[in-house]
Amino acid sequence: MEVILAALGGGTPNTLTAECLEALKSAGKVIGARRLLQTLPEGVTSERIPAVKPQEILEAISGAESTCVVVYSGDTGFYSGTRSLLPFLQERGIPFRVLPGISSVQLLSARLLRPWQDWNLVSAHGTHCPVAAEVTKGKPTFFLTGGKDTGVQALCTRLTQAGLGDLPITVGEQLSYPEEKITRGTARELAEMSFHPLAVMLAEPAPTQPRRCPGYPDSAFTRGEVPMTKQEVRSAVLSKLAVSPGDILWDVGAGTGSVSVEMALAAPQGEVYAVECNPEGCALIAQNREKFAAWNLHIVEGRAPEALETLPSPDAVFLGGTKGAMEPILRCAVEKNPQVRICISAIALETLSQAIGALNTLGYRVEVSQIAVSRSKGVGKLHLLMANNPVFLITGEKDD
Repeated sequence: MEVILAALGGGTPNTLTAECLEALKSAGKVIGARRLLQTLPEGVTSERIPAVKPQEILEAISGAESTCVVVYSGDTGFYSGTRSLLPFLQERGIPFRVLPGISSVQLLSARLLRPWQDWNLVSAHGTHCPVAAEVTKGKPTFFLTGGKDTGVQALCTRLTQAGLGDLPITVGEQLSYPEEKITRGTARELAEMSFHPLAVMLAEPAPTQPRRCPGYPDSAFTRGEVPMTKQEVRSAVLSKLAVSPGDILWDVGAGTGSVSVEMALAAPQGEVYAVECNPEGCALIAQNREKFAAWNLHIVEGRAPEALETLPSPDAVFLGGTKGAMEPILRCAVEKNPQVRICISAIALETLSQAIGALNTLGYRVEVSQIAVSRSKGVGKLHLLMANNPVFLITGEKDD
């Protein structure tokens, strides 16, 4: 008995390779998703078993004496269920072969008369996808879509909310079927439209800025009358939080969003949530997000901790302002992730004491640093140092 993992391409006979067709016609059993079993070409066995999970497929092939063909859509090597089945077959010593097919990315590429070799290939099918972060990689981004929250409409809505409503998008629906359709528009326009579940999406590259070390000049930010964390402190905050490229980050009491922007640029594959209750501050965050092309920065208008309840679990949290709710804010973060890294800024001794006490109560190892920055100012022919307010950074981290 041999198992063949075969790709059906676009789902129509025209996109099925001769190799896969031969395997299907010689099969004793064909196993796969119900939708695929209903579209098999003529001359294929009637013993068709709907199964998609590895254990279900193993049960279906158990005891078989003839060839079993497990079918997949698209290509067996492109975000396919083949990946999850292979280890089970290898562990049991079941002989198998894998036959490739024509993927949806190849079909869309051909329809658009564009090569796909330089595209950023992403699956949003049934999984959380940082859509704004993906389109900032400097390449056209191809998305496999699917599901209520990861369909074309949902992805375009999220791009629009991230400030990328004008981003050009192309959608391919039911590729290779008679009902095939290509739609072009902006993310904002397509967010108002409905699409077939069998759809893929190509987003053009979003505007980006060159990445650099944290600590942009204060003058680079739009400030207004809202307090802003200064350059040297921002740089230290990111260092204390040990921000990694794929982190989920919270900036609570975000003010103008200067720390949020620095976080977003330091975590280009992650997501940053800037929580601010002041509408003027939220408007400034939006301006700075666009100015720095920090499209993976999400603005959450509201007062913490209530505004934090629906946010994803954070890897690290910065508290720049708490409006007297420090303890419940910290509790909320720790409940979502008991190992979350925390940094709190304070200029008052009372806030310093409160932060140390709250972190100790939560079982954190606490470290306090004081940053006292003086900057030169020209007075005639002389340069004098003018001191900024000293800032305490209280870092909390759980022992491994």
